[in-house]
Amino acid sequence: MATLCRPAICVPEHVITMEQTLELARSLHADHPQLRLVLRLIENTGVRTRHIVQPIEETLKHPGFTQRNALYEAESKRLVPPVIEQALEYAELRPADIDLIVYVSCTGFMMPSLTAWLINTMGFRTDTRQTPIAQLGCAAGGAAINRAHDFCLAYPGANVLIVACEFCSLCYQPTDVGVGSLLSNGLFGDAIAAAVVRGDGGTGIRLERNGSHLVPDTVDWIAYGVRNTGFHFLLDKRVPKTMEMLAPALRTLAEQHSWDVSGLDFYIIHAGGPRILDDLCRLLSLKPAAFRYSRETLETRGNIASAVVFDAMARMFADGTQVDSARGVIAGFGPGITAEIALGSWTSAATAGDEEDLVAVDAAPS
Repeated sequence: MATLCRPAICVPEHVITMEQTLELARSLHADHPQLRLVLRLIENTGVRTRHIVQPIEETLKHPGFTQRNALYEAESKRLVPPVIEQALEYAELRPADIDLIVYVSCTGFMMPSLTAWLINTMGFRTDTRQTPIAQLGCAAGGAAINRAHDFCLAYPGANVLIVACEFCSLCYQPTDVGVGSLLSNGLFGDAIAAAVVRGDGGTGIRLERNGSHLVPDTVDWIAYGVRNTGFHFLLDKRVPKTMEMLAPALRTLAEQHSWDVSGLDFYIIHAGGPRILDDLCRLLSLKPAAFRYSRETLETRGNIASAVVFDAMARMFADGTQVDSARGVIAGFGPGITAEIALGSWTSAATAGDEEDLVAVDAAPS
């Protein structure tokens, strides 16, 4: 069974608070006709702090896409390796044990992917497979888990490293003054996450089933406008209502696995905003505490795109309250509108070893 081990998380050293964000909105957009609405929307996000790769004074400047992408590359090469080392330590593996690296990011561009640089510099084998995912946005964290699961099913015993690197602050566009863009300026943060899916052994979430769902005719609800100045984030006002379309997909996948999605033990949900979590609680008949890990991520990190599910998961690991066979769901949502969903059960290394011993005994000739 493939097991998703404890994620490692890193956030940049620069911090911006909600109070600073509101003051910036007031000063930079004093004559905006919908400023009061923007301020109220930012306050309603509940995002108290966010981390960014540059001081806010530098973030507000736009030196051009060339310089921004160069900073993306430099910061990813500086910050990603220590996170990978921590994730490998959590999984009790070495770089040479990894068979596939899945790298997800929607906030910068490199070709070759960062995966090639990692293989050259961190001791991964030269036959390590590479799967960069660049265009699934916030859903890519869930997609990375699902593709890692698929790989371990195809190659039993294989190990997969997942890396999510998101510097959303590098997508700030000072000329974008629509309500959706200004709200995004107060919602998104920067973070890096890494986690290992072990084909054998490990403590964490034993992956059992995965699935995807795309809501038809919503491709322009979350999108990038790619222009000379880089990536311009486009957010439609209908996005907060998407849980009514996606909640049934979570329920259907659980039912296909003979589970009730409203009766699980843990929920790792993409915290795109408080409305998403509140609506999903209502639609799945859950108490707000069911999404406590995702809410903590949103409050202290903001929406960190594909890294959200790993940050929320890391909080669950740190909580230490899960027991063997506890059942749960992981779900990432993003452009498309797309949902990437995984079902799994908590397992410890000792329990996994006991199960293998039982299988060996059962298979032995009498």
